[in-house]
Amino acid sequence: MSGLPVLDVEEQRVLGSLLEKQVTVPASYPLTANALRTACNQTSNRDPVVDYDQGTVERVARALRDRELLRIVWVDVGRRTLKYHQILDEKLELAADERALITVLLLRGAQAPGELRARTERLHKFEDRSDVEACLQRMAARPDPLVRELERRVGQHDRRWVHLLGPVPEAEAAVAVESVDRDTVIADGADERDARVRSAYDAVAGTYADELLDELDALPFERWLLDRVVAHANGRPVVEVGTGPGHVTAYLADRGADATGIDLAPEMIAEARRRFPHLQFEVGDLRRLGRPPASSGWAAVLGWYSLIHLAASELPGAITALTRPLDPGGWLVLALHAGEEVRHVDELLGHEVSLDYVLHDPAYVVGVAEAAGLTDIEWYLRGPISARAETTRRLYVIGRTPSH
Repeated sequence: MSGLPVLDVEEQRVLGSLLEKQVTVPASYPLTANALRTACNQTSNRDPVVDYDQGTVERVARALRDRELLRIVWVDVGRRTLKYHQILDEKLELAADERALITVLLLRGAQAPGELRARTERLHKFEDRSDVEACLQRMAARPDPLVRELERRVGQHDRRWVHLLGPVPEAEAAVAVESVDRDTVIADGADERDARVRSAYDAVAGTYADELLDELDALPFERWLLDRVVAHANGRPVVEVGTGPGHVTAYLADRGADATGIDLAPEMIAEARRRFPHLQFEVGDLRRLGRPPASSGWAAVLGWYSLIHLAASELPGAITALTRPLDPGGWLVLALHAGEEVRHVDELLGHEVSLDYVLHDPAYVVGVAEAAGLTDIEWYLRGPISARAETTRRLYVIGRTPSH
């Protein structure tokens, strides 16, 4: 092959969408014209979000066919239907890992290795950040390089990579836009991060409980959301993962929910048991959540600020693990900090700690919830409450498992 195809932004979106859907929804691939338009215009895992009309999609597809980058096929499904199939990966002779990275770069523009690892989760399993970087270096070393690394710009936390299949104007124009690698929190391994989290919360357990015990009194939105969980559960079992000192679990139980709390930190569980001796609290890992002892599944699982120390690439596995033991029609309810930042603290409530707080991207979290099979997703974003000295936006997500 000599030279690379040069794709305009519309062609990038059409081919990127086809590459993605070929892997994520193989049963409905190739795509009809309407399905391709929907894929191009979806609001999750796309940057920028676009609103192509049907004529635009069909015009671009015909142009790509003429360049032998796409095939238009007829499929007989009761009636002959025209569908679209990309052949860019064949033209570029892409390996599976290269294909995944090109797909996400076409759909989202310039990104850091950690972002790419997180966003290719459904397309290819990269073991760690270095695995992504090795693939990028291999793609950059081709006779016709597919990608290149951008210089770090003012306000950016990490160097980003961009594809070389056509213009990506936002990559060069975004001088002051932050790009954060949320996988830096597991640079020395997830086990080491977990040990730091456990140690920190064990150290502050008593003081933390004193600080948070009545916090819901000043949080009307959060009480409204928790009251909805109680009404939905209607006496069926509910679990809060990352319960801390147990005050949220206790709130649910006081209003009639059959509520249990689990937490990674033994001292937090000891504190919860001391303050709420009538409730069930256990040491446990949210990524290994089982079903309730006397029921087929949980009516609701709450991850109330329990994902705030996880890397972006860990969210798909964690959310899937929390979804798996839900009953049909069960709710997953998440509360997180939202933003484009990883915050490190060395002191918490007068104790020396080493904690990283990950501020997650709302669109990414919602996309992960959708990928986990949750439906009817609601999400709410509220600003910081100055009276509580909050400094982050708060993201709340509700998703439901399909009812049988």
